[in-house]
Amino acid sequence: MDYLKRARFVIETEIDALRQMALRLDHAMIDAIEILQRTMEQRGKVVVVGVGKSGNVGHKIAATLNSTGTTAVVLDAQSALHGDLGLVSDGDAVLLLSYSGETRELIDLVPFIKRFEVSLIALTGNPSSTLSRFCDVTLDTFVEREACPLNLAPTSSSTAMLVMGDALAMVLLEARGFTEEDFARFHPGGSLGRALLTRVSDIMRMGGELPTVVEGCDVSAALDAMNRARAGACLILDSLGGLAGIFTHGDFARSFQKDPALGNRPVAEFMTRKPVTVQADALAVEALKAIGKNRIDDIIVLDAAGKPVGLVDTQDFARLKIV
Repeated sequence: MDYLKRARFVIETEIDALRQMALRLDHAMIDAIEILQRTMEQRGKVVVVGVGKSGNVGHKIAATLNSTGTTAVVLDAQSALHGDLGLVSDGDAVLLLSYSGETRELIDLVPFIKRFEVSLIALTGNPSSTLSRFCDVTLDTFVEREACPLNLAPTSSSTAMLVMGDALAMVLLEARGFTEEDFARFHPGGSLGRALLTRVSDIMRMGGELPTVVEGCDVSAALDAMNRARAGACLILDSLGGLAGIFTHGDFARSFQKDPALGNRPVAEFMTRKPVTVQADALAVEALKAIGKNRIDDIIVLDAAGKPVGLVDTQDFARLKIV
């Protein structure tokens, strides 16, 4: 067997299924988004119900909704008939997942769910199914074939259902104006959360860790300031304490190759004028983006008046696990 060929077949089969599903999207998606948005505005929640593989997919959809600010819970179809139906409240939206649309546990449960004032959204590969007829909106996840060589194991179909859930969550995220700061509130423990919640002023080097010299100093004075502060760059200040430029170890190394005796020459000859800067009250992630975009190792921090107050080094992000 050509393992690579078979693996590519599986991937391409699932990609084709997703393309076809995308082409079939219609007004039902708009209706579903509006239902979910209205549910959130009324402080309701999304209840996700599925059985078997669909249930597994449902857990991922609920997790994605929760992480993007849409309150979601997973309801086990079998346990629901023995007390767990208490998870459902008037005003909720219910996502019902069944590729066949005829899953008995789900069909038996729907009449009890409909006793509540809820909106029902079906994710199914059979828009003519019993489940679809029970629901207010049906999102079609039909696939031509499974990626399984026997065309039996849920592969393309479960992927399609998962991606449809992602589409719901991401469109809803934009519709609700969900921001990076909102995302960070739900992910405070990870590096992304730290980057999005931390301000530049929280991580910048200042005081004795901030190397500075005045514009009239020579290169040796700038190097001495960097060594004392154990930094890779030195801020060059004008006579009023404003920012004149920056001189880095990289600037020194490049210039030293041309003139080994540059130590006594004015640092202003070798500094970078109009360096990249960031505001002290900006989010750390903005500094991180600016450093990456400009391919630099250090970024100068300015206060509201435009005066230099700090320096952020790329090593600071790694040290604080903001990467």
